[in-house]
Amino acid sequence: MKKFFENKLNTVLTVILGVLILTLLGHSVISALTPQTKKPAVSTSDTAYKSRINPNITKIATADTAASEPTEAAATKPTQPVSTQATTVKPSTAPTTVKPTTAKASTVATTQAPTVQFATAIPAAEPADYNEQWNAGYLVAIDNPDKTYKSGQVTLSDHDRDLLERLCMGEFGSGGFVGASLIAQSVKDAMCFDGFTSVDAIIRDYHYTGSTDIPANDNCKQAVRYIFDENHDAVQHRILYMYNPLLVASEFHESQNYILTYEDVRFFDRWGY
Repeated sequence: MKKFFENKLNTVLTVILGVLILTLLGHSVISALTPQTKKPAVSTSDTAYKSRINPNITKIATADTAASEPTEAAATKPTQPVSTQATTVKPSTAPTTVKPTTAKASTVATTQAPTVQFATAIPAAEPADYNEQWNAGYLVAIDNPDKTYKSGQVTLSDHDRDLLERLCMGEFGSGGFVGASLIAQSVKDAMCFDGFTSVDAIIRDYHYTGSTDIPANDNCKQAVRYIFDENHDAVQHRILYMYNPLLVASEFHESQNYILTYEDVRFFDRWGY
């Protein structure tokens, strides 16, 4: 009788062990067949940026300012005094309709986290007044505004207008009106502070490679009108460089004067004039 029960117990244990083995094998097979999600690169997006957007952004972005478009045949030089000093290293922006980045920066796989040390904004001496920035027409309030910043009025030719609208689309078309305005301001700042008088020259010397073959959407057209025709700026600070760390790593950019991040795209000024 004792041996009978021992045999029964062994049989039960064997069955239980078999069930466990089959269960583990089943999980392994399911895991092998399930597509694995690759870990994305480290995002540096400012999750609080929405609270910094101008509360009147919808009204600004949909305003009808077509009547204010100039008709001059060529772009005029900015009224601001321009510097003869050009940057010794001009960054480039990668061709994408999603986010701008840099072409000459050392590239990394999108599944790898950048190894560069991300720069942080230098805090202002006094706490930033977001309402003051919004009331002045800036689209995004930043914690490190430059109250001495002032860009000049620049008039675009028909050619430059069309090219710039397409460049905004190719560089940051997914960024909406704000993203396009940041690109437009970068171009205007290059004109006002580095003496460029054409969009073609800026694309060449700053190595922008965003496609200009894609027709601009309304957001990009309105952004160019807002930044150039109405002589506003997206942020209260000069911006000249930008890149997306999800696509590339750039020690050069992170060595510059960091201003803000908008939808993972990091914008910088250079040090000095």
